[in-house]
Order: sequence, then C-alpha cells, then structure tokens
Amino acid sequence: MSNKPWMVDDELWARIEPLLPAWPERSPGPRPVDDRLCLQGILFVLYTGITWQQLPPELGFGSGQTCWRRLGRRQKAGVFEALHRILLAELNAAGLIDWTRARVDASHVRAKKGARQPARRRSTAARPAANTT
Repeated sequence: MSNKPWMVDDELWARIEPLLPAWPERSPGPRPVDDRLCLQGILFVLYTGITWQQLPPELGFGSGQTCWRRLGRRQKAGVFEALHRILLAELNAAGLIDWTRARVDASHVRAKKGARQPARRRSTAARPAANTT
C-alpha cells in the first residue's frame, strides 16, 4: 500500500472513470476540477478525518466544497455502488473472498415491512377515578 492511500493509481482509475457521468459541456462557472484529482481530495478527507473546509488547497484537489458536492453527485449517480459491485465480482472470480465470513446487516438488506406488532400491554399509568355522580 502506498504511503499516500488517497492517491488513485492508473489501474483503479481505469475502472472508475467509465462509471462517472459525463460533465455538461456548457456548465456555468470556472472550469471544473479534474475528476481524478477531486476523487483524491474526497479520499484524503475520508482518510485523514478532517472537515471539508480544512482540505488544503495546495494539494491541488480543489476546494473542500467542490469535493463534497462531487461526492454527493457521484453517490446519487450510483458510481460507488457500481464500483463496489465490480470489485466484488472481480475478487469473487479470483477466489479471493471467503464467503463463510460474510455477514448481512440492515444497511444492505431491506427491512421487512408489516412486521408483527408487539402484544398490547395494560397501562400502569394513573387514571382518573370513575365518576360516581
């Protein structure tokens, strides 16, 4: 592993780049930050745990705000889910996943709707006395 794990090598970038949605040709504002640099900025923030505002501009990844917005767009476009599926398929084909150690949790499996409600319990709260008049 590199001493800078947020750096995206050419092999990984070749897998990611086709998944990215096209950038509009006539987008307003300044020229957008290169997608690869912006992804490295996102990974830098996630790896170091700094806030988006603390992303150092001298690293050349663009502003924290730019990286944050790009992360949201990529997430909404399903880029990371698609990449996850591709990498899992490649690892599985190579026999590098031990499925006996796999677990399923609620973040990957939809919760069943209409589950049984617990039995109704008698209230132990204070009640007004019965009206005797």
